[in-house]
Amino acid sequence: MEIKNISEFNEKVLNSDIPVLVDFFAEWCGPCKMMAPLVEELSRDAKGFAVYKVNVDNVPEAADKFGVSSIPTFVVIKNGTEAARTVGAAPKQRLLELINKAT
Repeated sequence: MEIKNISEFNEKVLNSDIPVLVDFFAEWCGPCKMMAPLVEELSRDAKGFAVYKVNVDNVPEAADKFGVSSIPTFVVIKNGTEAARTVGAAPKQRLLELINKAT
């Protein structure tokens, strides 16, 4: 579920046939840690979309590409472009609304 490098990001996110919810996070980020169980739950239950986590410290190119300056940031990417975004900790319903906008 975690993207390890920019090549993997390009392959699994930008070239995906289905919308992708990307959780831009960092290990040292308290709100990111708080969101982790919810992101894992969304990933497990995903139907018609995918969920990936991108550590901004390990894959800064992906964060730069989407102008991520605060974390956590959740971006729904469809056909390689941003379809929706929210910044900060968010309830499950908010993340599902973002995904629904892109499907």
